[in-house]
Amino acid sequence: MSNRTKIVFIGATSASFGLSMLRDVFSSDELRGSTLTLVGRNKETLGKMAALARLLNAKSGAGLAIEQTTDRRAAFDGAGFVVNATAIDRNRLWKLDWEVPRKYGIRHTLGENGGPGGLMFTLRTLPLVFDLVRDMQELCPQATFINFANPENRIVFALGKYSSIRVLGLCHGIFMGQSAVSYIMDLPMDDVDVWGAGLNHSQCLMQIRHRATGEDLYPRLREKERTFDSTFQPLTRQLFRAFGFWMTCSDDHLGEYLPYGWEGGEHGYDFDADERGRVEFGAGLDRVLAGGAIPADWLTPSGERGAAAIGGILHNKKRVLESGIVPNRGAIPNLPDIAAVEVPVMADAAGLHPISLGPLPDPIAKLLQTQVSVQELAVEAAVRASKEIALQALLIDPVVNSASAAVKLLDELWEANKAYIRPCV
Repeated sequence: MSNRTKIVFIGATSASFGLSMLRDVFSSDELRGSTLTLVGRNKETLGKMAALARLLNAKSGAGLAIEQTTDRRAAFDGAGFVVNATAIDRNRLWKLDWEVPRKYGIRHTLGENGGPGGLMFTLRTLPLVFDLVRDMQELCPQATFINFANPENRIVFALGKYSSIRVLGLCHGIFMGQSAVSYIMDLPMDDVDVWGAGLNHSQCLMQIRHRATGEDLYPRLREKERTFDSTFQPLTRQLFRAFGFWMTCSDDHLGEYLPYGWEGGEHGYDFDADERGRVEFGAGLDRVLAGGAIPADWLTPSGERGAAAIGGILHNKKRVLESGIVPNRGAIPNLPDIAAVEVPVMADAAGLHPISLGPLPDPIAKLLQTQVSVQELAVEAAVRASKEIALQALLIDPVVNSASAAVKLLDELWEANKAYIRPCV
């Protein structure tokens, strides 16, 4: 193929998405001959990921040019796509986001995308994101910003409101929802086709159909769910019975937005397993770079959609991505235009085109409208570095059940994050 591009990967050392993005890039024939520039702050870790990229490039025959740098501005020159997978002191600060609200009596599920934790992630992450985007506006204004970092919905919300850069957020939550309903119905996941619309981590599955026959599978889901193992996703199933539609993508993610979300579990993120996974990946990477066998799955696609989005735009594929987070602008007519929403997206040379599935069922739109308002205030608090607006965001958040607790936890978490909080616009 004659089309070539430059893909800049910010946060290439990410434990969550670093390897996934490399797997997808080197599994794609559509990106053959392009340039992949890896950007990271830790020279040693960046060097290892670049060495892995060169090894995968050689093994796959993908023919990409591989670059590495700690200078993102140098990387941005000539870029067609900027992929972001950054996180700021991720586990240490996230643990505080989880523990401090609980100390003051707030019951929550993850502390990442909703509730007090979602606010703090927003306050510390948006300044970095806007630094990236300002550099893009100067050095590669036509490039597409593809975001994997959380809090996804709030990042896209902010960029849709305050930036001219084309933005796409990507998450595998739609596939988690597809997997859950397939499991309940005892059907292979590949046989189940879903269409979802809503917010990130709270999409409503508007359609569930058999991929081959087009049969509406909602009646089967309702029948099977009634007698299914009661310990499987009890919160999501309670909402399913109340609203009549399945919501993505799991009890803990969906529960971040709900005052009763804790009823689906209050275990939080498994930080210990995360740390073990990082150690195991690092050891595995060292073995591979020392000449050991490459794990078979490192040479296959990860299931994420970053490379597919890039290929769709680069080669004018009019490719439908199952799900992407984009500025609403009418895609879901009964949510505000200013919101960021997660809907199917078509990618081609003209850009990213949200696919409207029509209005959400009215009760679900009303459920999500509350979270849109929370996200809007959280974004305003972050872009203005305003503790006053941050408190307002907490006081309208349904997860927060005490005004005095909101003041106390904000004081403590603001102090822990103050090095990263600054005006963005």
